[in-house]
Order: sequence, then C-alpha cells, then structure tokens
Amino acid sequence: MAEERGVAENPKAAAGEKSETREFLTFLVKLALFVFVLRSFIVAPFNIPSESMQPRLLIGDYLIVAKWPYGYSRYSLPFSLPLIPGRVFASTPQRGDVAVFKAPPAQSQDYIKRVIGLPGDIIEIRDGQVILNGKPVQRQKIADLVIPVTQNMIDATRKEGGMSPCFRPEFEEERDGGRYCRYPQYRETLPGGKSYNVLDVVGDGPADNRDPVVVPEGRLFLMGDNRDRSADSRFPAEVGGGIGLVPEQNLVGKALFTVFSTDGSANWLLPWTWVSAARFNRIGEGF
Repeated sequence: MAEERGVAENPKAAAGEKSETREFLTFLVKLALFVFVLRSFIVAPFNIPSESMQPRLLIGDYLIVAKWPYGYSRYSLPFSLPLIPGRVFASTPQRGDVAVFKAPPAQSQDYIKRVIGLPGDIIEIRDGQVILNGKPVQRQKIADLVIPVTQNMIDATRKEGGMSPCFRPEFEEERDGGRYCRYPQYRETLPGGKSYNVLDVVGDGPADNRDPVVVPEGRLFLMGDNRDRSADSRFPAEVGGGIGLVPEQNLVGKALFTVFSTDGSANWLLPWTWVSAARFNRIGEGF
C-alpha cells in the first residue's frame, strides 16, 4: 500500500516542480523585458573613461542618462538593435546640453560631449575661443582647477602612453603630501545663458584654430569641456580620432546627474576599500 501511495504522489510532485520552473522562467523573461524597456526608453547608466569632459566629469564618474529627451533611434537600444527605423519622437538638443551619442564614423562606441552648435550655426575656433555665428562666446578666466591625482588618472595615462596624469609635467604639483593637477580654467556662457567651466591649458594646440564650418541640417557640433584633451567635432570623423559633425540620429540620451564616483583605488576583493575609493561629494551633481 505504501508503494502504491508513493506512485500516486510522484506525478503531483513532478507537476509542482514543473510549475515552479515555469514561474521562475516567466519571472526571468519579465525581468529581462523590464530591463530592456528601462534601458532603451527611459534611463541608462554611463561611466566616464577619459578626461575629455573635465572639469565637470572625472574619470570614474557614473551617470544616469535620460533616453527620452531627443527621441529614439536604433542607437537607443542595447547593441544598437535595428528595430527602430530612422528616428521617432525626435527633438533637437539645446546648446549647452551634455549628450551621449554613438561616435562617428564607426557608430560602435558611446561618447559624451557638450552641444555647442545646432543645425544652421556657423562655428569657428580662433586662439581657443569659440566663435558662434560670428560672435565670440563669452569666456571669463576663473580660479584654476586643482584636483588630486587619482589611481584611475594614472591608469588612463599608462594606457595612452603618457608621461604625466596631469597632461604635462608643468601642470603637476605636490601639496599636503600628495600629487595634484592645476589647470587654467574658464567660465563659458552660451547665447542662451547656459554656463559651464572649461579647461584650456595649451594656447597653441592643434584644435585652437579651426576654419568656420556651417552645421548642416540634422547634424550637431559637439565639444569636450577639456578643450586640449577632447577628440570632437573640431576634427574629421576618423576611427581613433575626431567625430566630425555628429548626426542627430546618433544621439543616445541626455546626461541627468552623477549617481556614483570612484577614484580607482578600490580593490574589488577588499570590500572596505570600496568606501575609501568613493567620491561621495560628487554624487547627485546635475548638469
């Protein structure tokens, strides 16, 4: 009798296990769909790997990027899935926006730059000064930027084969027993009133003088705030080089705020170093 009861109960147990497995798989599918929709159409994370947007952004900053402000294209989707034809719900950025986009010509890497020129604008660079539609953009010298040399700055310098994490040795100094970078800093104000700080440490760099260019329809002129360390619209679109005039279709989203920042000194096998490496004062900074 005991064996007969055991045989009768086994099918129910097997059915219960199948039901639990089905529910778990359904949960995973729903979770994956939720993440896909969230990252594609609402917000997505983005981390800063270079110094091209100093002083606002430092290596090791993590941002939240809004996906809806500029509309959607295939580049809004993970892996640039070709599911959206062209660009829908399109909206042109405002001057001064900090935008994430797929960088020409390969359209394979996400870049982050500031919008300087809109369709129809004439952009010229003269002695480092941005000339917008024939008028110099307001620029005022302010206090130097002084920031500590961090591990992620050192690591980035090694990858680039550089000699100093401060771009040039003359911008590096020692104070309070530590290494610091000191950069000349300016406050730039666009015609619409948007203001932000920029770095311009080299007066005669290759990007300090560029002939006037008319931004055509559907394109944007984008620049990094660190004017001497940014491969941007001042240079032709080349793999490993500039980005040229960026198609609006390449836009991924608009930077909203910083959610986390690390100086790169953490050892992921030593959890207590995660706290010491964090730059909590940068969390919550907007644009």
